[in-house]
Amino acid sequence: MLDGRTPLHVFERGTVTGVRYKNEILELYVRLFRRAVGPEFILMDDNARPHRALLVDEFLESEDIRRMDWPARSLDLNPIEHVWDALGGNCNSQPPYEDHPGNENFIAERVGPIATGNGKLPYFKY
Repeated sequence: MLDGRTPLHVFERGTVTGVRYKNEILELYVRLFRRAVGPEFILMDDNARPHRALLVDEFLESEDIRRMDWPARSLDLNPIEHVWDALGGNCNSQPPYEDHPGNENFIAERVGPIATGNGKLPYFKY
């Protein structure tokens, strides 16, 4: 897992809140990466509401995790937004979405080439 990628995390039904983000992402993945990388680790999230919850700020401070500062409404500066765009295009080219358990595998199959570098993303020089 510390090769730069984590397994695909699929949030079960419901809204992603600050509590869920802290419990399911920060505690399980980010804390582990922070310890492996060391003090130079910087978390790159975005300004999504769950990422900016007070309990998230408190958790990051208690774990001595620094986060990258982003200007408001700066989607084009965050490389992950280009990944989401490529993933969305890859998934939308398939038959209409249906809510069933197999969708996790469908998404994982499309993330694979992007995550391993075999899928070329627009806006990046290769």
